[in-house]
Amino acid sequence: MILIDKPTGISSNRALQICKTLLNAKKAGHTGSLDPLASGLLPLCFGKATKVAGMFLDSDKSYNVQIRLGVHTDTGDKEGKVVFSSKVSVELAQIEQSLDSFLGEIQQIPPMYSALKRNGQPLYKLARQGIEVARAPRKVTVYRIEIESFNDDLLSLRIKCSKGFYVRSLAMDLGNLLGTGACVETLRRTGVGRFSIAQAVTIEQLEALSNPSHRQNLMIPADEALLHLPRVDIPESDVKTLCQGQAVQTLKPYETGLHEVGLTRLYSADNTFLGLGEVSADGMVSPKRLFI
Repeated sequence: MILIDKPTGISSNRALQICKTLLNAKKAGHTGSLDPLASGLLPLCFGKATKVAGMFLDSDKSYNVQIRLGVHTDTGDKEGKVVFSSKVSVELAQIEQSLDSFLGEIQQIPPMYSALKRNGQPLYKLARQGIEVARAPRKVTVYRIEIESFNDDLLSLRIKCSKGFYVRSLAMDLGNLLGTGACVETLRRTGVGRFSIAQAVTIEQLEALSNPSHRQNLMIPADEALLHLPRVDIPESDVKTLCQGQAVQTLKPYETGLHEVGLTRLYSADNTFLGLGEVSADGMVSPKRLFI
């Protein structure tokens, strides 16, 4: 895996293809896209690590966002068509009170300009045709919203949220609450799960390394993304059985309480990461996604 600081102006898929070429990889996948407008943390998986790419979709995210009050666009960001604009005359206390209503577990309606699909068609393609369809609200969680600054009509926020949360929807909903309209001016993702933007490298930094092996030195092991899962060590005598797709009894009855039932990281005696397994209540470990 590699943690990329995606620049604005290109899609996540374009960033993936550039890095795939630079790293001479045959198989690659990103872990949840960022709009071209947005910059920031984009974990990319290569080779067998693509097997865990989907787990990032369930990870919590952190963002820094600038919201322009007084402007409502059809896309919810500054690149959209302006639907209406208004004079901004709100106090910071009004903004704080409005933002409080978005904290915790909430129901959020996804924006039309999103990659969600309706009958196999991405919503943003329908939106570009002037077609708007009803979207069911989705349960999301907002853990934290901090106001970084508020100057005239520009509001800067730091947000930590669950999967499925749309910052553009927050901007539009906030604009509706304040009666001013609002849209996203800039958006930067600063965290995905346990990873931070401080750990990321830019595409320019990758390109500056002429030796492919030096680029590969910037990559991290796939199991770094899975450290939130408990670890189970598989005895060497059971590794072959496990790799043939069979469950193995690696935990004695008195040990089963030491491990949570569910997904786990599996390692061999020499500390080789084998992949993901699942522990059952009786201490059996079944292979789920193996890397070898």
